[in-house]
Amino acid sequence: MIAVTTDTFEPEVRQAAQPVLVDVWGPRCGPCLALMPFVEEVAGQYSDRLKVVKVNAQENRRLCVQLKVMSLPTFLFYSQGQEVGRMTGEVKAHELQRWIEERLNQAV
Repeated sequence: MIAVTTDTFEPEVRQAAQPVLVDVWGPRCGPCLALMPFVEEVAGQYSDRLKVVKVNAQENRRLCVQLKVMSLPTFLFYSQGQEVGRMTGEVKAHELQRWIEERLNQAV
């Protein structure tokens, strides 16, 4: 799982050959930190079908404004360079996994 910034978002996410899950998190966001180990697990589990990246909202405020991120955590799903899904707020790991699987099935 790699960290992306305002400068690297375009090549890493919008120009990616495979679907991308973007985890927008903050260092003071309890739910973000609680989900981070699960998101890292997802990155390994789906590595052949899904690229997983993270955006530190505190360090990339301009990017968060561009992406219209209003709360943390926010998960964005990109397919063929376009945002095709968004999940925001405190979620449980199993809910996030089901959401990811649904997006992956639609991206095929």
